[in-house]
Amino acid sequence: MSLANRARNGLHVAASLIGALLVWEIAVRLLHVPEYILPAPSHVLAQLFRNFYIVGPAALYTLLPMVLGFLVAALLGVAMALLVVYSKAFEAVFYPLLVVLQIIPKIAIAPLFIIWVGFGLPSKILLVFLLSFFPIVVNAIVAFKSIEPDVFDLARTYRASRLRIFWQVELPGALPSLFAGFKVAAALSATAAVVAEFVASDNGLGYLLLGYNGNMNTAMTFAVIIVLSVLGLALYGTVEAIERICIPWHVSQRRDELSLGKTPT
Repeated sequence: MSLANRARNGLHVAASLIGALLVWEIAVRLLHVPEYILPAPSHVLAQLFRNFYIVGPAALYTLLPMVLGFLVAALLGVAMALLVVYSKAFEAVFYPLLVVLQIIPKIAIAPLFIIWVGFGLPSKILLVFLLSFFPIVVNAIVAFKSIEPDVFDLARTYRASRLRIFWQVELPGALPSLFAGFKVAAALSATAAVVAEFVASDNGLGYLLLGYNGNMNTAMTFAVIIVLSVLGLALYGTVEAIERICIPWHVSQRRDELSLGKTPT
């Protein structure tokens, strides 16, 4: 995607957000909606800036398990997918177990994490890992199994080693689907981190949400939700930026140029 197209898309997103906030602000003021039910965006932002000395450190506290849990899920998810793809025995044993474990509600068993790994960072990393792991491993399995057999045959005719075929044929072909799983997991990681803080934490954005909601401080509840959304969006955007660097040749990265009839660079 060209720089001009990215700037245009950014302006469209900004215009949509500003328009939605204006409609929200005008509707609240015209209808005289009580603040404890739905505060105006201007009041939410004012409260956020006024209390940022509290929300800022809490956001950093929440960001750490988000990133660590996501990274562990990405590494182990791809590793497990490779074992499933290249080992029929491992696939027969592991994949059904993976599906069963995914069906179990993670929120329901979150209190058990305190007993197993203790109160604090380890339990939160574990919950983020469990929620992020499944979309990564499923997309990775599909990605590596979708490589055309003809491509392998062509590589073998050039007497390429197995490792070289993996690095130059299989991995590049699997990257688009891999990044799809990474982006889904990145979006889930913020939810997982907050849920973990609901259950077992004395700090972080989830802890603040419980406190502000219990005190009927709706403005600060919205403010914390905004900060949490920004964290999730930042992680998602980071993954998407890495995707553009790793697979600039893929059609998903060139769709705007193709739709405008331009020659991809």
